[in-house]
Amino acid sequence: MRKLVILLGLLMASLSALGADMSNGADNFYKSEKVTMVKVTFNNQYQMKTAGNLFVPKDLKPGSKTAAIIVGHPMGAVKEQSSNLYAQKLAEQGFVTLAIDLSFWGESEGQPRNAVSPEIYAEDFSAAVDYLGTQTFIDRNRMGVLGICGSGSFVISAAKIDPRLKAIATVSMYDMGAANRNGLKHTVEQRKQVIAAAAEQRYVEFTGGETQHTSGTVHVLTDNSNPIEREFYDFYRTPRGEFTPKGQSPLLTTHPTLASNTKFMNFYPFNDIETISPRPMLFIAGENAHSREFSEEAYRLAGQPKELVIIPGASHVDLYDRVDLIPFAKLTSFFQTNLK
Repeated sequence: MRKLVILLGLLMASLSALGADMSNGADNFYKSEKVTMVKVTFNNQYQMKTAGNLFVPKDLKPGSKTAAIIVGHPMGAVKEQSSNLYAQKLAEQGFVTLAIDLSFWGESEGQPRNAVSPEIYAEDFSAAVDYLGTQTFIDRNRMGVLGICGSGSFVISAAKIDPRLKAIATVSMYDMGAANRNGLKHTVEQRKQVIAAAAEQRYVEFTGGETQHTSGTVHVLTDNSNPIEREFYDFYRTPRGEFTPKGQSPLLTTHPTLASNTKFMNFYPFNDIETISPRPMLFIAGENAHSREFSEEAYRLAGQPKELVIIPGASHVDLYDRVDLIPFAKLTSFFQTNLK
């Protein structure tokens, strides 16, 4: 069985090489010559190791204390997908940045792999603040956070109860709670069916049965594949953004466990979002993104100061890695202004 999985993974990799769209400067695996990367780990409050890539500007003056930014990856991804790119681009502007793997994903601890736990995901960002705030070269009063896709909702959840996060930005944010409750126009009856299937799967796994996974990015495109499936496929299943951590199966990339995915049903990140004020918030979304409504809703509910930036012509995944579309200058000015 394991050999079959490996062969299928290799086949998908070879097929995906034929169709990656690298337009608009797609550069997920960008490596900056201006920063130094150090792999780090630290414990969250649940004593689970959180893994991260720490990026330090090479021209950082010895003995100085600088501002820091934590960067969270898209839901189901890992730090090597999108967040490393953002972290390096911001580190080039003088910030120390930390791209983390959420618990249960990538190089961070947590069993079973790919489990859903919004509370622990939010905790990972606070744990990253713990780590950065105890480093001698970091000014603990000047720490910000950036969440991409699903991490956008997790950083909001963290910021509501962690005032050490002084400036909060999101890009292509997904409200993972609303997305799972409502889906693509799911009815209440469909939601009940999903919950029932997950509940039955708990019995299977409790008695030693095989873990099942759900949703995530499709592995094969067909004539019936919709535009959203094609958009995610072009990033996660092609050389443009495909990355599988060592020892893990490419067939499980982006797929949360079926039995745990219903945890998102109880996740309401926008509740009390106004209490983050007066700390500033920046919401960035693509004009054509299917997720745009989440950034607009968060902006509507947030207190001042706040800003919503819509990127003309951009889709949801475009803002993962297309450097010609990502507003790095806006992000830089936002953090420079608010992490003085």
